[in-house]
Amino acid sequence: MKIIIFLIISSIFLSSCSGLIENRGDARKSPPNPELRVKRNMEEGRGFRIMDKIKTGGGTNYEFASSNELWRASLDILDFMPLASVNYSGGVIITDWYSEDQNSNQSIKISIRFLTNEIRSDAIEVKVFQKSCIDISKCKITEGSQELRDKIKKEVLKTATIYKKNKDKENSKSYNSTKLK
Repeated sequence: MKIIIFLIISSIFLSSCSGLIENRGDARKSPPNPELRVKRNMEEGRGFRIMDKIKTGGGTNYEFASSNELWRASLDILDFMPLASVNYSGGVIITDWYSEDQNSNQSIKISIRFLTNEIRSDAIEVKVFQKSCIDISKCKITEGSQELRDKIKKEVLKTATIYKKNKDKENSKSYNSTKLK
């Protein structure tokens, strides 16, 4: 009886480990230098460094959000609207309902979802919602116009491109000045 239980438990453990063998990385695609592997994994968001956590006292480092041009551009474009939810790690910005006139029965809400960090036309998804109220208790929410969504998306991409060009200029200046020393 003990042998049967041992065999069942052993087979469970061995079958649960079989997925690890299939998901191994290809050594030909990994650089041989460990520092380069760590750097690549960090860039792809697949790791963290314990020493970085110790140096910062275990706190959160928000530098990454300010270095993402799409994120910064989106926040700058929507800076006139109150924000309901902003989640960098989830890749979402949602504004609260906004109306230019306080007595207006119409307001809008915008949501931007980030699909990639690269500046390209399919990098973000913009949704606009319109709320029309006859009375406080009788409101109708509909999807906003395609024209407004396209305008916001175009403005975010244009602003992000400008931020990226400025960042690249600054990086090349600092690289050239350190190279001359």
